[in-house]
Amino acid sequence: MTVATPSDTALAGASGDRRPVYLDHAATAPVDPRVAEEVLTYMSYEFGNAGSRTHGYGQMAKERVNRARQEVAAVVSASPDEVIFTSGATESNNLAILGLAAHGEATGKRHIISTQIEHKAVLEPLEVLRGRGFEVELLAPTEGGWVAPEAVAAALRPDTLLVSVMAVNNETGVVQPIEEIASLLEGHDAFLHVDAAQAFGKLIAPFQTKRIDLLSVSGHKIGAPKGIGALITRRRGFKRPPLQPLMYGGGQERGLRPGTLPVPLIAALGTASTLALREANQRAASAEAIKQGLIKALLPLGAIINGDPERTVPTTLNVSIPGVDSEAAIVALKDVVAVSNGSACTSQSYEPSHVLLAARLPRERIEGALRFSWGPATTEVPVQLIAERLKGLVRG
Repeated sequence: MTVATPSDTALAGASGDRRPVYLDHAATAPVDPRVAEEVLTYMSYEFGNAGSRTHGYGQMAKERVNRARQEVAAVVSASPDEVIFTSGATESNNLAILGLAAHGEATGKRHIISTQIEHKAVLEPLEVLRGRGFEVELLAPTEGGWVAPEAVAAALRPDTLLVSVMAVNNETGVVQPIEEIASLLEGHDAFLHVDAAQAFGKLIAPFQTKRIDLLSVSGHKIGAPKGIGALITRRRGFKRPPLQPLMYGGGQERGLRPGTLPVPLIAALGTASTLALREANQRAASAEAIKQGLIKALLPLGAIINGDPERTVPTTLNVSIPGVDSEAAIVALKDVVAVSNGSACTSQSYEPSHVLLAARLPRERIEGALRFSWGPATTEVPVQLIAERLKGLVRG
């Protein structure tokens, strides 16, 4: 990994076409070439339907799907038959949350604990359940952007059905204390759901705990194409989480997610998972070097890191620079780097970040927040040129 100084090559894309350096991996990552090759194989050659049992084409597809289950499960120490393939983390979140509603209604457990900093893919399904009579309690984060385990413990009740806490915040990169929350839930019947869209394949140890009942996975954050993900549904003893499907017709994926399996995308997620697990340490070291290079270049501008820097992943940096508005900064940097000022799902609305608002940060700091995020495909970052452009805005 090279932290580059301003040059023509620093502005070049992977093919030398002078595109801005892509630093918005938290929104989506480029497809790994090794994964792309796998996709093409299962689109153009091994194109069988995994549900076809009468010929070799179908058998080959089924075998690849089964192997992908093993590859995804290995990242989180789950059983392959606990992996349900979905279209991505948003669908997985919906299935995990809305899929428990019938069980909650039948047992009288209508209390749900989550946080104010969740992705909209969690917050909006929770609002649906609130409309159905469930009591949804959203915990505030600390100023550092993480939710204290003690807050979860204090909110826990006998009628708590579900605790849903993201693993890594998509805007700040702050790691939530999942292991501690899982530990305090020992002995309680509440289901623990973790939205791991930003963490799967990047953090390994936190997901080894068997107390996580439901875990949402997104493929396009780790080098697989968009449109594929998974929901890990861990057993407790011999019992699976009592989920009900959101769609019907076909019975695939243990009846929880019907429809013809997208074998090329499933194969891609399997390969991307294997690569992420195999290269985890190398990727983390390279990402941390990029992060420290950015911090070193931006601190002289008075940059303030949003989110406890001791708790953030190596692949994300959310900063505010006094006197610099994020929209102006994005425009000033558009030919240098591609960055964002929040979640891709809400970036068109230009609304203040609900994540930073929940952390009670000053308004001007929120309005100036920039999110830089990178991945294994990031080799050069023109940190000095970034700093020079932003410094020009401060002078202006």
